[in-house]
Amino acid sequence: MTTTIARPTEPADAIPRRADDESITATGEGLRRALDGPFHATKQRWRREVRAEHMTRDPGMSVEEARDWALEKVIELSKLDFVTAGFPKEFGGSGTLAESVANFEMLAMGDLSLTIKSGVQHGLYGGAIMNLGTRYHHETFLRDAVTVDTPGCFAMTELDHGSDVQNLETTITWIPETQEFEVHSPHPRAAKCYIGNAARDGRMAAVFGQLIVDGDNHGVHVILVPIRDEAGRDLPGVTTGDHGHKGGLNGVDNGTILFDHVRVPRLMLLDKFGGVDEEGQYHSPIEKRSARFFTMLGTLVRGRICVGGGAASATRKALSIATRYALERKQFRRPNLGDEITLMEYQLHQRKLMPNIARAYAYGFAQNEVALKLQAVTDEDHRNTTSSRELETRAAGMKLLQTRWANDTVQVCREACGGAGYMSENGITLTRQDVDIFATFEGDNTALALLVAKALLLDYKATWGDLNLRDTAQKTAAMVGSAILERTTARAPIERLIKAARGKSEEEQLLARGWHIQTFDFREKHIVEGLAQRMRAAGKESPETQFDAINATQTHMVAAARAHMDRVVLEAFIEGIEECTDDYIRAILVRVCDLYALATIEEHRAWYMEHNVFDGRRSKSVTAAVDKLCHELADKSLELVEGLGVPRKWLNSTIA
Repeated sequence: MTTTIARPTEPADAIPRRADDESITATGEGLRRALDGPFHATKQRWRREVRAEHMTRDPGMSVEEARDWALEKVIELSKLDFVTAGFPKEFGGSGTLAESVANFEMLAMGDLSLTIKSGVQHGLYGGAIMNLGTRYHHETFLRDAVTVDTPGCFAMTELDHGSDVQNLETTITWIPETQEFEVHSPHPRAAKCYIGNAARDGRMAAVFGQLIVDGDNHGVHVILVPIRDEAGRDLPGVTTGDHGHKGGLNGVDNGTILFDHVRVPRLMLLDKFGGVDEEGQYHSPIEKRSARFFTMLGTLVRGRICVGGGAASATRKALSIATRYALERKQFRRPNLGDEITLMEYQLHQRKLMPNIARAYAYGFAQNEVALKLQAVTDEDHRNTTSSRELETRAAGMKLLQTRWANDTVQVCREACGGAGYMSENGITLTRQDVDIFATFEGDNTALALLVAKALLLDYKATWGDLNLRDTAQKTAAMVGSAILERTTARAPIERLIKAARGKSEEEQLLARGWHIQTFDFREKHIVEGLAQRMRAAGKESPETQFDAINATQTHMVAAARAHMDRVVLEAFIEGIEECTDDYIRAILVRVCDLYALATIEEHRAWYMEHNVFDGRRSKSVTAAVDKLCHELADKSLELVEGLGVPRKWLNSTIA
């Protein structure tokens, strides 16, 4: 798809225009509107009304000062209704669940400790009450969670059990004589760990544990347990610990919680999906224990979606700083001419930044889609199990893509700013250390890749996601190709683009969107089909050799997950372009999408050549096209980072 970016009759960038307390170009404003998509009004309110002092802090603060600041700001933003979307208005809420994801993304353009402080309080603790509790819990606890009058914890992870939530060792035992539950950590390694708000601020915890009634284990449930009194002292039977200084997010008071036969009333159990009545009988609307577990976790998927989007927002901020610096910083003089050359004029510098700016747009459109899908599944109250499983798979895939990209790209941005990038006052080092943990919390990225691969191997309708890799191997009798390659969005435009590409010459195909789609499709289909064959073979192995056979497929599973998500993101970008009504902005987005697609193909060109998709000559042509696009789009780099939507006042950077 070859598109020339022709300037309008009146150049769009001739006169900078003010947008939300900030002078940006008309092109930047148009790109921002397109990338914000359905959340433009929500995000513009943040840009217009939230001051820099609400969003940024001095990186030289001590741990205690950073904790004080984060708590103070999350309370202030709650009172201003900036972090309260996703809850009913009667309990202090101010918007839809999808808008709560947009709010989290905006918050992550500031300080990530504040972002996670809100995420723990509202997304996790408040979300547990909202999604796992009943009307009683909403009326009793939800408003104080929203306003932060009761700082709360989300106590899932244990020292011995992180990703393996089904086998947590904390117990929640029914005591019929007193109509209470007894919450207990059977040994020190069963202590809850890395828990936000646990070290200092938390007063209540949503505790995950095995529910035991009359000797029967009904699986993991969640119960509210008070952990501190009003003065901040541990309550009887509760022992909290402080993880202290960390590699990042030092404004969040992560800590440990150990329970010693702590009694709480029966009504403290969040029993939407299972509880104990006054007669001491266990009841649940979902009969199968594993199905109940995954239904419960599925309602908490917003946290994973937010973490991916938050990592991408932090990366947008780093890209904005590095790009603005590259447009101003000069290095060496032109031969014979005497004028100095800006960093952005150098090919290698363009190569560092421009493909990542393109990826920021691609992930932004895909993030909008997953937020809307979250809203749709929630509106159905998770009754459509197929949609719920698709959402969980998409959320896992987006989280692993965006957080890996964030860690890699923030480092690139630091290096692109040279020594200046290493100075705390320039805003990248704090982001770099804070975003590190995003790759492993809310689901370790390796575990998430395996989750996505399992979903590709098995029909969404036939699995509840409770199969381990051994069961997956045994049940992969045949690959469900229609489920794997089902179009995520924009089916008609995509089919049209594929058809159009078939009639183009080899040279024209390079920028034909249909060829990009077919190339992404082929990689996904081939990798997943190969994985299915290996899994079927592993499923037939003897018990003695089966683990080794399955274990040997794990790198293949990660490759399948990545190929699938690359295709999903490309299709989301295409849909975002389809929805753009401004022809000039649309033409720019087409070129940005060209760069995303070709840079991704270039990244995997060894695989394509190994599988005879194209030869060495075409591989060189792809690289040349990426170089050319980087050079062309570098002239629009300021407008492109304006379009990423980070207000300049939030950059907290002297060089930007």
